[in-house]
Amino acid sequence: MGVGPTRSDKKMTKLFTALLIVTAALFAYAPFAIQNAPYESTMGLVQKIFYFHVPSWIAMFLAAVVCGISGALVIFAGRKDADRVALAAAELAVVFGLMGLITGPLWGRKAWGVWWQWDARLTSALVMWLVFVAYLLLRKYAGAGSEKLSAVLALFGMANVPFVYWSVNVWRTVHPKTSVVMTLQPSMGIPFLLCSLAFVGLFAVLLAARVRLEKVRASVDELYLSLED
Repeated sequence: MGVGPTRSDKKMTKLFTALLIVTAALFAYAPFAIQNAPYESTMGLVQKIFYFHVPSWIAMFLAAVVCGISGALVIFAGRKDADRVALAAAELAVVFGLMGLITGPLWGRKAWGVWWQWDARLTSALVMWLVFVAYLLLRKYAGAGSEKLSAVLALFGMANVPFVYWSVNVWRTVHPKTSVVMTLQPSMGIPFLLCSLAFVGLFAVLLAARVRLEKVRASVDELYLSLED
């Protein structure tokens, strides 16, 4: 007979469901909040990409930190559960980072007159994204022992987060400084906050679902190996 779900599993399911509902509600309301936000005086309508571009990078940074911390647990504690979290977070870092790399040039073409500038912020952000692409390639093709090798890459990717974030404040760059967010008027700041919470919620929902899927896959692999013995 199979073992039914534990009390902890039921609590996690309820928490996941609540988070999913809240995240869906935020995304449903976000277009209305963005529509009601005023136009920026110089860029007009295209500036509203900001409400998707910045939150996608917030989610990417969060994924990078989660992946790095989980990678440290894999290296120093040999935690298999942490390895599943690291893999899921790396996948999400690539997804959210790609969102940022697509929306950024769309915004930059209007703001700067070019699709891309090889300045400190844009270049370092691209490099960080490529680190997590490399992580996934290493996991897929490196074979046995790839968990710890990729965990080192996860730590390197996480170490890049503060570098990418502060690059606009240290070097001259066409990209706006980080202080721009703090100076937003409430009519722009509140929609931005809602969109940021929506993206963070989406990250949490996808991370939980992906870790659960990876856990089930590992259980199936163990069952398959036991049947072969």
